[in-house]
Amino acid sequence: MDFFNKTGKMALGSRLRLLTNKVTEDAAQIYELYHVEFLPKWFPVFFILAEEGEKTITEIANEIGHSQPSVTKIIREMTSAGLVKDNLLTHDKRRNVVGLTEKGKKLNDKVRVSCQDVDAAIEMIIEEATHNLWEAIEEWEFLLEQKSLLKRVNEQKKIRESQAVEIVPYKPEYQEAFRSLNEEWISTYFEMEEADYKALNNPQDYILDKGGVILVALYNNKPVGVCALIKMHQEDYDYEMAKMAVSPSAQGKNIGFLLGQAVLKKAKELGAQNLYLESNTILKPAINLYHKLGFQKIAGRNTPYKRCNIQMALHLDRSYQ
Repeated sequence: MDFFNKTGKMALGSRLRLLTNKVTEDAAQIYELYHVEFLPKWFPVFFILAEEGEKTITEIANEIGHSQPSVTKIIREMTSAGLVKDNLLTHDKRRNVVGLTEKGKKLNDKVRVSCQDVDAAIEMIIEEATHNLWEAIEEWEFLLEQKSLLKRVNEQKKIRESQAVEIVPYKPEYQEAFRSLNEEWISTYFEMEEADYKALNNPQDYILDKGGVILVALYNNKPVGVCALIKMHQEDYDYEMAKMAVSPSAQGKNIGFLLGQAVLKKAKELGAQNLYLESNTILKPAINLYHKLGFQKIAGRNTPYKRCNIQMALHLDRSYQ
């Protein structure tokens, strides 16, 4: 249809619903063709009961992938039509078991005949078509089970928005952003400490003049993220990755990861081999980011921060590529 050529893949759901409606309309007439008083939406429930016998509503819902309220409504309709009966006697009186009535079992013979012809007709369509829709649906179901459409769209959103992100070296004009972005998350979860004030109020003396680096993430030319490499002057580690912060208004745009990648690249350019960082496990997104960048948990180092309950390190040869 020309409409779907205009909309592109955005209208996938609408196109599938239109195809479903066409098939469902034909299915209702097909049942009439075989003199079967039956609604197409009943078929999954009817098939399970006909093939596997009595079951609970929960068992049916789990097997056909419908919600329990949906199955309950269908059972109620089929009961009114005399095809199903519920509250059957079982050894476990707590189980509400449903099954086909004698009318339902007799109707199943007619349904089986119509199914044979429907299967043959669909096989003919598959032979005539360039692509096997049945196999394609199975493949799509598997792929969407592995990663939902929502998650895939969110990934594409991050990729698109990250194209407007620029990572630049620190300039004095970014000092207020460096301080405020860090002060915001620290004050939200913890409290500012003496070491925070030293680094944030005078990054030139505390970080840059001692051989460190600060990188700033700009989104549409506005500073929305910062991260520092603080020179450690110790044998074990070359730099501490610290003072990473991203504005809440800019989160979800992959800025933290882009900053982290840029920091690792800069550390390599400076000849660093081992990096160190301190954090707190309450900051789950940050911890996940550090793991993604290649950091691993370590222990045993002294820290000036009361909020620190996890220490991590990274050998740059094993960093995220």
